[in-house]
Amino acid sequence: MPSTDPAHLVAALEHGLGRRRLLQAAAATGLGVTAAAVGAEQAHASHQLPRGLTEAPLAWRNPKGVLQPHRGPIKGQHYLASETDEVLWGYVPTVHATPVLSVRSGATVTIDALSHEGILEDQGRDPVAWFGSKGVPRAGVLRDAVDVAAHYDRTPRSFDKDGPHVVTGPIAVAGAEPGDVLKIEPLHLLPRVPYGVVSSRHGKGALAVKADGTAPAGISLAEVMPPRATDGRASGDPTRYGNVSAFTGIERGKAVMRSGSRSIRFPLNYFFGMMGVAYADANGLTDPLANSVPPTLGGGNIDIRQLGVGSTFYLPVRAPGGLFYVGDPHMAMGSGEVALTAMEGSLRGTFRLTVCKKGSGDAPAVAHRYPWAETRDHWLPIGLSDPDGSGGGINDSDLDVAMRRAVVNALDFLEQEQGIDRAVAYAYLSAASDFVVSQVVDRTTGVHGLISKADFR
Repeated sequence: MPSTDPAHLVAALEHGLGRRRLLQAAAATGLGVTAAAVGAEQAHASHQLPRGLTEAPLAWRNPKGVLQPHRGPIKGQHYLASETDEVLWGYVPTVHATPVLSVRSGATVTIDALSHEGILEDQGRDPVAWFGSKGVPRAGVLRDAVDVAAHYDRTPRSFDKDGPHVVTGPIAVAGAEPGDVLKIEPLHLLPRVPYGVVSSRHGKGALAVKADGTAPAGISLAEVMPPRATDGRASGDPTRYGNVSAFTGIERGKAVMRSGSRSIRFPLNYFFGMMGVAYADANGLTDPLANSVPPTLGGGNIDIRQLGVGSTFYLPVRAPGGLFYVGDPHMAMGSGEVALTAMEGSLRGTFRLTVCKKGSGDAPAVAHRYPWAETRDHWLPIGLSDPDGSGGGINDSDLDVAMRRAVVNALDFLEQEQGIDRAVAYAYLSAASDFVVSQVVDRTTGVHGLISKADFR
């Protein structure tokens, strides 16, 4: 006999409709059991806070430091959770995507983003069990991670073909049109859990064996990582692939990675590896052009460690509303991201999203055609090896191409925005600016420059 318990009924409806649509249906029909069973926690999802950055009235009372959906400090005017029926797993929104939230230009949005680490197929697609094996209690695992791992069915999942990222969005920003720039400002970032994961997977990363079984140029098979002898991909079972995931805790404000009796402690650096706007003109949710792995001219999996709080990221708009999305939250990353992933961990991020019109002077001219960023102290010209995002499906895209494009974008900026003679700008970049590897693992590789603003005051 079917259950008549309100909580069970709500759970069934929620799985079919999705939490946000369930709440909307409850409001429209006066369904009393919904408010009782789902509670004020879920009802808070649709609450819009006063203009500006303000605290939500719901206090953060969890002593374990775990930010479950709708709990704790929510600083934006709007809030977006990673609902299982709305996120994309392994793909980013295309220019034809339907927004899950619409906001005005200049609005602030708090987003609960999910890390893919701990929920992937090679980890068993069971975060309670996987994190439990690392000593994390059930209460320390995010409910939305459990829900996505168990119930995501918006698209079929192929571990070998799809990207790993859980992508939240898209958000439409009123007034954004193709040719504009979306200005993205990360205002506040909080870890949702006190731990992260760094993974190295066969066939991926700076030292990965090639698809034909040979070593990449410059190293021998004995130097491939993970070691070739542990490669179990022929089994077809991701849990037997021999991939390596290093659980990394947060203790006293530092990341702590352990190897036997040794502990390695390093600084935390919260930022989103993935911030993007819709770029691919593709139909279908799983078109290869929308794979979440390679960054594009629409941003996406850009993996630039300087893009934390206080930075500004500019992206050229290709779709009405811009269609902003996030994913791949990072707790720390070295330039290059050589092993494949950063220290991956779920974050709550608050962003200001502003439309910049061409000719307004609100964004550098280069940003109308290419991603651009800045921090308080530096301008960051960006170069991608394969800006159309195909990436060839392998990790051997030419880093030199990315370097050259970053230098050209830097020259364009210094000439157009700072009035510097191009030959002098070229000399200046050689004498005083740094160009660093963003990442070498995302099929499309990246380089970004660091131009000191103090040199031009």
